[in-house]
Amino acid sequence: MKELRKEDISQEVFDLYDDYAHNRINRRVFIEKLSLYAVGGLTVGALLSFISPDYINSVLVSQDDPRLDSKMINYPSPKGGGTISGLLSKPKEAKTKLPGVVVVHENRGLNPYIADVGRRTAVEGFISLAPDALSPLGGYPGNDDEGRTMQRQRDRNEMLEDFIAAYEFLRSHPDCTGEVGVVGFCFGGWISNMMAVKLTDLGAAVPFYGRQPSAEDTTKIKAPLLIHYGELDSRVNEGWPTYETALKKNSVDYTMHMYPNANHGFHNNTTPRFDEKAATLAWERTIAFFRKNLS
Repeated sequence: MKELRKEDISQEVFDLYDDYAHNRINRRVFIEKLSLYAVGGLTVGALLSFISPDYINSVLVSQDDPRLDSKMINYPSPKGGGTISGLLSKPKEAKTKLPGVVVVHENRGLNPYIADVGRRTAVEGFISLAPDALSPLGGYPGNDDEGRTMQRQRDRNEMLEDFIAAYEFLRSHPDCTGEVGVVGFCFGGWISNMMAVKLTDLGAAVPFYGRQPSAEDTTKIKAPLLIHYGELDSRVNEGWPTYETALKKNSVDYTMHMYPNANHGFHNNTTPRFDEKAATLAWERTIAFFRKNLS
């Protein structure tokens, strides 16, 4: 059988994976429905392998990158999980204090992709903290299936407090200027939106395909927002018109980019939902946005 390409896979398969990744269907139902697309010599196993994350071959900034000091630390979260671990990364050659960025994971804990994003952020001249909201349960378990199961055991508002505590930790870090922003993906996109609601002194928020706050909560946003959506992500995008109306009504400083033909998760380079053109542009915009607003 020839090597699979993204173009060979029906959009329905990506939508099915999205349902599974966001706990709308269980693994048994996912595999049963996936089998409907195993045709023409294509096996379920081959399909499953193709759409599953490849963490080994997708790292852009390695754990031992010589440009960085990157290590796991613990910080207090008294209103959340108590003690939370996270990956703290900063450039080795920094001569001055740096602005900070909290990097918020998806609905499965601090997996290798998000840890990589934390290091990517630090390479760009920031001190970054990528927390693991699964810390109170033992931390990211080493695979996303178990990670999703574990994250469902935690209250999402308590997890929000964990990331707010990360913001406070970074803001008071001796190597930080005190200017701190947040970037998050999926669940982390919702967290990013809600940190903008909760923190009047947040420097900047960049939600990637995250659920939107209520109209009432939107009235509290003071931070500038850079919002990224994928055109094919109908599940999340349906909340955008109401959010946009509320942002305009409350004169919030925001920019939204809708990336053509991009799926939910288009920034995640470990799965075939990855859209290199959209991800590259979105990340360039994100770094420029942080440099502008966290200076």
